[in-house]
Amino acid sequence: MNHVDKERNNNVKSTISQCVAILGACFLQVGIGTEMMSPTIIIGTLVNNTVTDIHDPMYLTMEQASWFGSLLYLCTPLGSILSSLSLSRLGHKKCMLLTNIPYLAALVMFYYSRNIATLYACSIIMGLSMGYAGGPSTSYITEVCEPKLRGSLTSAQNVFFYLGSLLTSAIYAYTKDWRLTLILTSVIPIINTALLLMTPDSPVWLLTRDKSEKARRMLRKLRGWAPRENCESEFQEMIVYTSVDYDDKDDNDNQTISTWKLLKQPNVLRPFRLLIFYFIFANTLSSVQYNPYLVQVLTKFGAPVNIEWTITFSVMLSISGGILTIFTVHISGKRLLTLVTLMVSSLCYILVGSIGMFNPMMEPTKSWIVMILFLISIFSASYGIVPLGWVLLGELFPLQTRHITCSTCASLSYLITFVLTKFYPDFESAVGFYNGFIIFGTTGLLGCVYFYMYLPETENKTLQEIEESFK
Repeated sequence: MNHVDKERNNNVKSTISQCVAILGACFLQVGIGTEMMSPTIIIGTLVNNTVTDIHDPMYLTMEQASWFGSLLYLCTPLGSILSSLSLSRLGHKKCMLLTNIPYLAALVMFYYSRNIATLYACSIIMGLSMGYAGGPSTSYITEVCEPKLRGSLTSAQNVFFYLGSLLTSAIYAYTKDWRLTLILTSVIPIINTALLLMTPDSPVWLLTRDKSEKARRMLRKLRGWAPRENCESEFQEMIVYTSVDYDDKDDNDNQTISTWKLLKQPNVLRPFRLLIFYFIFANTLSSVQYNPYLVQVLTKFGAPVNIEWTITFSVMLSISGGILTIFTVHISGKRLLTLVTLMVSSLCYILVGSIGMFNPMMEPTKSWIVMILFLISIFSASYGIVPLGWVLLGELFPLQTRHITCSTCASLSYLITFVLTKFYPDFESAVGFYNGFIIFGTTGLLGCVYFYMYLPETENKTLQEIEESFK
């Protein structure tokens, strides 16, 4: 075997090893996708007493639906905070394992629920589970992957997320029973637990715990058991990257002062501000405000379609967009992909609003056009702005503050989602259904201007290089 063939073989082995290593972290997103789809199918069934099961006494008013659909996101920040407090001590693997416990408990509670209070409690528990899972899974993938694969493999989480949504919506479209649908998905946390038990620890985390030899061994495993000398350069870079004192015996007051000083540095404040704006624009243009009420939204469009299977089809479009991200982000880069997909989603929203506003009596053809534009916006968002926000979350912050800043940004993102979902019915009543699309689309165009000015390119750069660019 010549040198070129040998190097190609090593690259293939390394890629396969990294894909296998992150499988548990990615599969965690299947559960999150199921959790986020749960309010959609429950609200679609129970709102305004449209109950299909005569033995199910529950129904939801729009006010109750807005609380049920948004509590999931209101409680997610608390899960993120708990995750940030335990991540440095427990490590990514244990944190990801723990998140399956409340998730499984919530699914069982949903199945046996007989009142609205239980639905609220389940939504709260799922929110805590989602928040606890988000930070560890993203930072784990960021730390174990090579720079050339990091963007693609981190964005793969989005595909798994939509697979969970697809599984839930497809089962519901077939069974028309939300209880049966959710209890059938309880196999997801069980499978995820099995996968995570075989997941290796992050070499970066092991170095922060003074386990250098184990970290070196894990790095070789993640690179396809490459010879030690082949990994030594990358390992030394990790040592430099983690060269901050993590001694738990240090004075707590000094640690607190040091942390606050780090949080005020430009390489923390600048990416923090950038990501907050990213999540504002991404959440606004990714139809997150419509998701709990998707049955009602699609009905208002007026196209003669089966609503349940249309929701399933929209999730399939999202999966296609996520897969395209994996294979094209290393070619286009994150900056261009963000700008293009945000622009497309914004224009689709503005067109949907304009057609609907100026044609209150929708003809069948125009109903189909509005429906197609909405589905294009869903595809576009899943192709760029939705997955890339979470990829950037794991890349932009320095290691010393990553646990705090990532959790804070993720928490604020979910709070933004809470506001959008909880108050969307009130917003629609105030401005009108189609005017809302125009407002959201115009906001997205402002986002394009902002990202053109301030979003740097991070593709194929090491974490150290990214950190240096914000100093």
